[in-house]
Amino acid sequence: MMLSAFFPFYQFLWTVYFVCMFLVGFWCIFMFFGYVIPIWLTSGLMEYFGKTEPFDPEDIRRKNLTEQEGVELVYSNPKGHGPFLHSHDSHGHH
Repeated sequence: MMLSAFFPFYQFLWTVYFVCMFLVGFWCIFMFFGYVIPIWLTSGLMEYFGKTEPFDPEDIRRKNLTEQEGVELVYSNPKGHGPFLHSHDSHGHH
């Protein structure tokens, strides 16, 4: 069967794809000019000129379980011979 037999359906799929990409493209443009650039021109320049404290990525970094206060990690050192325990005396399968 020839591929051209499916032409109307493929034309519909490409039309849907084009409309979706058109909307995504405009969303990216509006977000860049309506959100990103104003953030650069306000918070970014304020930080650059020393009006606010410098950004510290550690403030928003996701803490590991062992770094969190009030968290007791019960299974941090598992014992046994499970298939996913990688120790030299284990008979695991991996």
